[in-house]
Amino acid sequence: MNTIHNPNTVAKPASSYSQAVEVPPDARWLHISGQIGVAPDGTPREGIDAQADQCWANIRNILAAAGMGVEDLVKITTYITNKNHVGSTRTARERALGNGRPASTLVIVAGLASPAWLIEIDAVAAKAAK
Repeated sequence: MNTIHNPNTVAKPASSYSQAVEVPPDARWLHISGQIGVAPDGTPREGIDAQADQCWANIRNILAAAGMGVEDLVKITTYITNKNHVGSTRTARERALGNGRPASTLVIVAGLASPAWLIEIDAVAAKAAK
């Protein structure tokens, strides 16, 4: 099991994430490429809410394929193209993660690989080997 660290010697997390996550030495690691708001059939979702939810659905499906879940996420990095999307991004993350609190970074970028894409999320997960 991963251990969350939020020491009182640093500022409390601004939303639902942890300052650090420690992984046990025998863990299996999974690095998930940046996921975008595109459905499995290649159709881009419309709007930030739908794209954010699709990113998280993709991440959950990749985790499941590896025998992991959102509780195994160690670090996520979210890239958005508009600072006005911060609230929607956080809401989607909270829906997807529930009580999960991986370490997290949010970056506002000038654009992603396609102008239709409003958000991209990459992730790292770890789970103790059996």
